[in-house]
Amino acid sequence: MLASVELPADFKLLNQQYRGLVQALLDEIEILPIRVEVAPTQSGNFRGFDPAKFYLVASGTISVRYADRAVYLLEEGDVLLPDIAGSRDVDAAVFYGSEAGASLSSFSALEFMQQVFSRPSTTKLWTRLLVTYSGMMLRLTAMQTQIDVITTPGFALYEPDEIIINQGERAQYVFNLTSGLADVLVDDVPVGIISPGEIFGAMAALTHADRSATVRARSRCSVVKVPTSQFTELIKSNPATIHALLTDMANSIVSLNEQLVQQRGANATEADTQGGGEG
Repeated sequence: MLASVELPADFKLLNQQYRGLVQALLDEIEILPIRVEVAPTQSGNFRGFDPAKFYLVASGTISVRYADRAVYLLEEGDVLLPDIAGSRDVDAAVFYGSEAGASLSSFSALEFMQQVFSRPSTTKLWTRLLVTYSGMMLRLTAMQTQIDVITTPGFALYEPDEIIINQGERAQYVFNLTSGLADVLVDDVPVGIISPGEIFGAMAALTHADRSATVRARSRCSVVKVPTSQFTELIKSNPATIHALLTDMANSIVSLNEQLVQQRGANATEADTQGGGEG
């Protein structure tokens, strides 16, 4: 992903991690993509654009525009997700085009997500991909901000096995992990890992819901804490499309956590039934 503004080094690291996760996920998905050639498009969406599909940029670049402004460029290895396809209102829509043309690989979004949730390994990759993408969008949002939102961040250190976020509690802070590793757990079941440079705890701040997961320090962790009210104001001061994107991703992760919990309950019920039959 290429931005129209200068971005910090940690964005580049997240971008590399994101591309690696995309490729790892595609290696697990058994869907033959359909090739789509994008002719040079100066305005509006490219011909054949379908919001019910995922697109992978195979070559060239795809420009992402909102309110007649180029927000960023998708380059080879980046994914164009349908949940940022805009709306029927032209003034509120996000448009995708290519000044020099591009080649894309398209996947049915429904079939793609069915395979994602069919196996724990692909579900974990998808979760990590969304969290990484959220971190990238947050940094891009901050660099695009024209209003200087004053925040009063705090700093905290957590020792191994110490709880940073408790599942079910109300959100007071959004966190940025500056060093160490932390585990994400739903009902004590590990569902992901947080690495340095990643933002976490934003889902509850954006959705005004209770914490959907527990975050526990795996090693000694250093974090920056931003009050949820200030984080919300920071997001609100940016283009509506980026705010909507972050909210959609947050809701997707919350939904994923709920599905993991439901699957765990179903597995436990099945095990109890089998045990009773043997008796």
